Amino acid sequence: MTGVLPSQRIAALIASGAITADTPFVEGQVQPASLDLRLGAKAYRVRASFLAGSGRTVAERLTEFEMHRIELGPGAVLEKGCVYVVPLMERLALPDDLHAVANAKSSTGRLDLLTRTITDGGVEFDRIGAGYTGPLYAEICPRSFSVLVRPGMRLNQLRLRAGQAVLDDAALAALHEAEPLVDRAARIDGGLGFSVDLAPASGSLVGYRAKPHTGVIDLDRIGQYDPAEFWEEIHTGNGQIILDPGAFYILVSLESVTIPPGYAAEMAPYLALVGEFRVHYAGFFDPGFGHASAGGQGARGVLEVRCHEAPFVLEHGQIVGRLVYERMEAVPDQLYGREIASNYQGQGLKLSKHFRAPKP
Repeated sequence: MTGVLPSQRIAALIASGAITADTPFVEGQVQPASLDLRLGAKAYRVRASFLAGSGRTVAERLTEFEMHRIELGPGAVLEKGCVYVVPLMERLALPDDLHAVANAKSSTGRLDLLTRTITDGGVEFDRIGAGYTGPLYAEICPRSFSVLVRPGMRLNQLRLRAGQAVLDDAALAALHEAEPLVDRAARIDGGLGFSVDLAPASGSLVGYRAKPHTGVIDLDRIGQYDPAEFWEEIHTGNGQIILDPGAFYILVSLESVTIPPGYAAEMAPYLALVGEFRVHYAGFFDPGFGHASAGGQGARGVLEVRCHEAPFVLEHGQIVGRLVYERMEAVPDQLYGREIASNYQGQGLKLSKHFRAPKP
């Protein structure tokens, strides 16, 4: 069979020893279609981002680029603008018919905390070839806020695949016809297109822009921080905003999205020709996201947007990305929002779980 491996198959791989860890796996680590990866005991501050490269190990490359080591045990600050490599607790011994892809978790992306997975012999970030045996590392670069981290924190996640099960446009259109995936006309071209909402039904708040000089965010503190200390509200009355070069924004999709239980999705950047910005650094959508069977009624996609070299006018309804749907190998035993505690089921415009709900 082909497709994205569901939770029960991931659990079986752990039981068989294909996935091991330095410390026992914890409750909630296995998600409907992915495995959360945990930070190990130390971080290496490095001069620059790097890939191991064919035939080389990450440990070898660290001898070239390491500046100093940080023990994470008591809690350590990873400073904005610096690059760190952290060995992860998990290790893989994949069978030859399984490969993997990694991505930052939703809360990680919403903090503009660039987190990518690297491996021995790796020539791409976040891509792990079939049959890979070896350790896993997280490269972490805080872009907007310095963060306090500890061992065991889960910043990124691993999705395992057997073969390729991406839906082409015809299959995606048929799925949408049978079970609507968005709450408006579907725009299907290399995936399901989604656009930005800059004309809210009430009020004028359309997003947030990260403030440039803030305090440290302790990633264990949930619902504790005042958004006003870290974010500037973005309001508009004409359905457009101007993105500033180098700035980071939290916006929301116009469409409400549904992921049926037998499918998973990944948010992919749209063509670079549409503008000087990139959308969404954390892009896994689990089976059941926004789906009625998991307690959802559609859920907006929160957009993590970074503007590049030139100021850019972003307008209401402009297409900014696409969702690529894949078949699951089987329906997961647990769905997003139903059997697991899911922070973002039914979401609209929403900051990461570390912030208190903004005052009305």
